[in-house]
Amino acid sequence: MRPSIELSLLGVSSGYSGTTVLEDFDLSIKEGERLGLIGRNGAGKTTALATIMGIAELHRGRVELDGRDISRRPTWQRARLGLGLVPQTRDVFPSLTVHENLVSATSRREHLRNVELAYQLFPRLRERRRNYGDQLSGGEQQMLSVARSLVPGPRFLLLDEPLEGLAPQVRDELMDAIKQLTDETGVGSILVEQHVDVVLDFASRVFVLERGLVVFSGSTKELKARPDVLNTAIGLEKG
Repeated sequence: MRPSIELSLLGVSSGYSGTTVLEDFDLSIKEGERLGLIGRNGAGKTTALATIMGIAELHRGRVELDGRDISRRPTWQRARLGLGLVPQTRDVFPSLTVHENLVSATSRREHLRNVELAYQLFPRLRERRRNYGDQLSGGEQQMLSVARSLVPGPRFLLLDEPLEGLAPQVRDELMDAIKQLTDETGVGSILVEQHVDVVLDFASRVFVLERGLVVFSGSTKELKARPDVLNTAIGLEKG
């Protein structure tokens, strides 16, 4: 068994084009742990994930993986080190088949065994393995986007509103697969999602962001006992 590693953001302030969106943010997550980020639109949730991947501008602080400072590493190197991102925009090639989409997610031969893992988690993709990306429903495209992120064998998976626009049944199917993934592989996961109840059901720890600042961090159980935070700092759709 490989040793567990930790992903950390330490005193991070970041944003875009010189504008700060996220301020003095500290976060740590170990492999196998489920963490949630919730807050209103524009609170800094997506920016936190973008900072981890090196997409947002880091103004202050650092990003560490297994105790190593990766703050200046380009995005592709962070991916090689074990960080995987499922973006809001479904990362699917419309002119490739499902199988070709999965195989194209890595250039390393040893990772191709993870294609079978993706099919096990998403049986619907196996059924449609010869369909092209633009022949899939929105839910199937999102499943494929998640599945593609698994092929390189990430140790941490960053999920940016993966349920957006999906029907309730498809949302449940997708979240069941993500839970199974974390349980069976030990992948650490950070979920950004507008559906608060989904986050509270999925994560063991939760950060609540408001205007780029953390206004709550603690266990899911602790947050459930704070209706004041849920009602005033979030005000999001539940369910």
